Amino acid sequence: MARSRNVVDLATIEARREALKAELAHLDEQAKAAEQTARDAGRPVLTAALERVKIAAIDKADARAIATAISKHGGKAVASQLASLG
Repeated sequence: MARSRNVVDLATIEARREALKAELAHLDEQAKAAEQTARDAGRPVLTAALERVKIAAIDKADARAIATAISKHGGKAVASQLASLG
């Protein structure tokens, strides 16, 4: 009888393992979505600020370089460097 209980326990363990794997996969998806949202959280603030100032012509490469710098170094670091230009 101990042997049959062992088989039931193994089946229960396997079922629980599969349920946990599914739950972890769902959590991974949620974490990825949250990371994406966090990485883009500053966009509305930057867009609102840009709408309030006049901006001279700028080519696409320069705009992309500025956006990449903000993404890579953060808004505070880029703003500090731009402020030092005076």
